[in-house]
Amino acid sequence: MADDPVRDGVRDRGATTIADRVVAKIAAQAAREGLDAVPQGGSKPHASVVVHREIAHVSVSLDLDYPSDVGRQCGAVRNRVRTRVEQLVGLEVHEVTVHVEHLHSAHTRHATPRGRLA
Repeated sequence: MADDPVRDGVRDRGATTIADRVVAKIAAQAAREGLDAVPQGGSKPHASVVVHREIAHVSVSLDLDYPSDVGRQCGAVRNRVRTRVEQLVGLEVHEVTVHVEHLHSAHTRHATPRGRLA
């Protein structure tokens, strides 16, 4: 059997593996990009990722302003995370779960200890 230079070149290139924590950082950044804004006093989104056989399952936790269209914002985050992870990492994203940790209201942000607005 003769050597095939094309196949030998492919075999020599190897494979690139991207750690789950790196994919999670990309997903968290994409979630920030998908939000209208991080609420004043809120935390930046964070993500966890499980990758199995080139398929990613992403979980994003974030804070949102209230009142706002929570469903629209979660949908925008879900779409942005899926798109960016697929574009930048090349993984297929089967699931993006969004957990809203806190809702931040401008009314409660400026409340005095007795519950009156400042």
